[in-house]
Amino acid sequence: MAVRQGTGPMARVAVLGALLALAGPLPSPAAAAATAEPESACAAGTGPYQRELEKHLGRPVDGVQSTADCQAVRAFQRTNGVSPADGYPGVATYRTMLVVTARPDPNAAGDCPVRDHRVTCVDLERQLLWVQRGSRVVFPPVPIRTGRDYQETRTGWHEVYWRNKNHVSTLYGTPMPHAQFFDGGQALHGSPGSLYGTGGSAGCVNLTEPDAERLWGLLAEGDAVYVWGVKPGTED
Repeated sequence: MAVRQGTGPMARVAVLGALLALAGPLPSPAAAAATAEPESACAAGTGPYQRELEKHLGRPVDGVQSTADCQAVRAFQRTNGVSPADGYPGVATYRTMLVVTARPDPNAAGDCPVRDHRVTCVDLERQLLWVQRGSRVVFPPVPIRTGRDYQETRTGWHEVYWRNKNHVSTLYGTPMPHAQFFDGGQALHGSPGSLYGTGGSAGCVNLTEPDAERLWGLLAEGDAVYVWGVKPGTED
């Protein structure tokens, strides 16, 4: 006659022990960590904005990429959504650094006039845009792309005089979503793709499409726009 196997707690413990014995000993935490997939080495070389990123990240400022520099840049990229997050101190990372640095007080230098009404501030030197009302920032700084050499965005006071949510350029046939015109054919508008390539716009102030949509929701015809400075790489 077959012996019926027990089903009580002691029997279940015995079965579990037998299964563990067949599987062999569990690895220690140290051994598990040693066999985990290692993170890819940070091997990006020295970039054009090496010193600026080293200074911002509290690294020794020598202008030469080290492994520790690369890791610090990569961590910054990951935190701020820069892609690829490869540790290379290129233009996209540098421009993101300018935005991050400006956030606490974009008008610390006082270059954008303070008024009781809304003013859209366009800083050509840092390639930043923000909106302030009085001394209060109501639209935080975002990256922009302004006019290239010989087609520079015109400086001084302007006013939003016409808005077209789904505008298409009559000169170039390109989409200009959430266009807000402030001086002739120059407008604040969204631009697909990256803002960080070489050159610049034909005079408009390009924003990312999400930023242009948010700005559209804030501004209205008659709002003031103030542009100052010189875009890097253009003639004064």
